[in-house]
Amino acid sequence: MNSFFTLAPQYQLDPWHWFLAILAAFLLGISKSGLKGITVLIVTLLVLVFGGKASTGIMMPLLITGDILAVIYYNRHANWKYLFKLLPWMIVGVLFGAYFGKDLSEDLFKKGMAMIILFTVFIMLWFDQKKDVKVPDYTWFAASMGLSAGFTTMIGNLAGAFSNLFFLAMRVPKNVFIGTTAWLFFIINLFKLPFHIFYWETITLDSFKVNLFLIPFVIVGLLIGIRIVDLIKETFYRKMILVLTAVGAILIFFR
Repeated sequence: MNSFFTLAPQYQLDPWHWFLAILAAFLLGISKSGLKGITVLIVTLLVLVFGGKASTGIMMPLLITGDILAVIYYNRHANWKYLFKLLPWMIVGVLFGAYFGKDLSEDLFKKGMAMIILFTVFIMLWFDQKKDVKVPDYTWFAASMGLSAGFTTMIGNLAGAFSNLFFLAMRVPKNVFIGTTAWLFFIINLFKLPFHIFYWETITLDSFKVNLFLIPFVIVGLLIGIRIVDLIKETFYRKMILVLTAVGAILIFFR
């Protein structure tokens, strides 16, 4: 039994890195409760702890855990019409991401993730400033957002900015937005799972042992998030998270 809980050297963390990993898992749970805009911070924390490609494998079971809980809670609000406009394009984007990300070196993978994070932060900051912007509701827009979301979710679990822009273009109500994206990412993350296990080999028995320790913090985060999501001042919170995330991305780039 003791051998099962023995971790490979790359997963033997010091207390500070365990704290960052637990914080990331907790924030992931909160993000799945419907508080959008913090995924980039979660990705940044996990990259700082586990490295670029390895962090994507650590994050996958945590995401799926959060997806399952979010689908159970928000299922009644899902709108499948909106979901099917984006889903096929995201699947194609995932396939591109799986192929092109397979043989990237760790250094290039981390720098690529840092650049995607910074680009994501830029998009979200720009969109926040342009309150009156009208996002086009056309097939080409769904295709471009879906491909971008699929590619970035495979490379670094960073589809949020692109999928958010798409659903804002659809002008869906808040609860429909949360319920529909809950199902969207549950399906997409299940689709990505075999690539991480058999193709990239970023999910292993050792990485899953880390997940077993972190999953309870995802659950706690989601339960707390459901209670507080309506109480947080979204504007200040989002800007604070984006600034911290940009700093984290720079640290990843030069780490």
